[in-house]
Amino acid sequence: MNGAGVPAPVQAIVVMGVSGSGKSLLARALAEHYGARYLDADDFHSAQARARMASGQPLTDAMRAPWVDALAAALRDHANRGETAVLAFSGLRAAHREQLRAGSGLRLLFLFLQGEPGLIAQRLSARTGHFMPPALLDSQFEALQAPEAEPDVLAIDISPPPAQVIAAAIAAIAAGCAAPPCSSAE
Repeated sequence: MNGAGVPAPVQAIVVMGVSGSGKSLLARALAEHYGARYLDADDFHSAQARARMASGQPLTDAMRAPWVDALAAALRDHANRGETAVLAFSGLRAAHREQLRAGSGLRLLFLFLQGEPGLIAQRLSARTGHFMPPALLDSQFEALQAPEAEPDVLAIDISPPPAQVIAAAIAAIAAGCAAPPCSSAE
């Protein structure tokens, strides 16, 4: 383990998935568990991007590029201060995940939250006070390029209750970090 409690050599954990999959909930819980800094990618969106999404229009890849650059810089800044971060980030496109990896220059571990569209739609409908309308869920699934072939990604099933998802994620990190992508014996 490094100083922040995240298994070495991982320098940051990225919790990814479509809107409503539970990224913020899990990332907060992991940050608390590991004594790491919680970052929500939604906080890095420009007012213009938030307004666009709130009006029911998805962002384009070109609109997301500066946002991903800002996230990479934030992860790098925390690492430079000796802090480990857990980031809640949609990470829908492979190019954005690669941009985050390259831009941060850090050893990242991604947790891909997987669930049935109906379950996620139900959760989105119950959520209040968020700029992302449930109507954009279909566009999120359309944009999603699943990371199954990416070696630094662990899949997490979100169908159980939140406490079980959190426990499963912690167990997956522990088990996954005993071998690649986390082990230093790659």
